[in-house]
Amino acid sequence: MFTLFPEYSMILFMSSALPPLAAISPYHAESMPRPSRLKLSPALGEGETVGRRLARIRKEQGFTQVELAQRIGIIQALVSDYERDKLRLNAEMLARFARALDVSADEILGLNGAKRASAQGPSLRILRRLNRIASLPPAKQKALLQTIDALLKV
Repeated sequence: MFTLFPEYSMILFMSSALPPLAAISPYHAESMPRPSRLKLSPALGEGETVGRRLARIRKEQGFTQVELAQRIGIIQALVSDYERDKLRLNAEMLARFARALDVSADEILGLNGAKRASAQGPSLRILRRLNRIASLPPAKQKALLQTIDALLKV
């Protein structure tokens, strides 16, 4: 049998002398990581993920995803991926989001209580609307403010 293909007979002979793969592999069943048995509570609380918190803060500030992406220097699709938890925030992106949204990194991560929007002052969305109201003629401003006052009394 070895005389027909002498070049392969040496390989067959050598391969039978090698130890089994499990004996030379550094990954034995005993060395593989095991699931943790610790019963730890979630580090960031339950319910709101980092992405959802990021989206909530962005909306409270009155930014669209496109506007936030422009402030950070990325594309809108990446902002969407971060908000849907398809991408995880690394330290640099966390700092960029915190700076662009004018909040602390702890607030984005959920390590401290969320600040109230009213404590920070009016949101960007309200300020934009106030600027549009201020650009109206005085008669329309008066009519609009009377309507707002009537709604606030209810």
